[in-house]
Amino acid sequence: MKVFQKEIRLKSYPRGFHLITDTVLDAIPEINEIKGGQLQVFIKHTSASLTINENADYTVRGDFERHFNVMIPENAPYYRHTYEGADDMPAHIKASLLGASVQIPITNGKLNLGIWQGIYLCEHRDYGGERRLVITAFGI
Repeated sequence: MKVFQKEIRLKSYPRGFHLITDTVLDAIPEINEIKGGQLQVFIKHTSASLTINENADYTVRGDFERHFNVMIPENAPYYRHTYEGADDMPAHIKASLLGASVQIPITNGKLNLGIWQGIYLCEHRDYGGERRLVITAFGI
């Protein structure tokens, strides 16, 4: 079994959903050595998340952002965690709904994603800053 692990810093992204598949792949070229296995990508933050979805039509990412903002509004009167701004508590809820990691099969040295799938960084804060990812590839 081979195991490769890297921790990377992503540049600061604006609030929204951003494709980061190429950034992840550039960070761990060692997946080429894995015939069959898994790639796990984990985000070390509680106000941003990761998911897999549409990688071709950018309007999907905008629709995600708009829908999440309606579904989980800022300034809800029942929020108590408000010290870091109106976007903070909604960011925590959004991150919990989407999750902190994605796992993708590796087949013959390549990610075995569907043709229209990509990895999203879901930035839920107006000014989230740099984000850190732990990327682990393992397999035979």
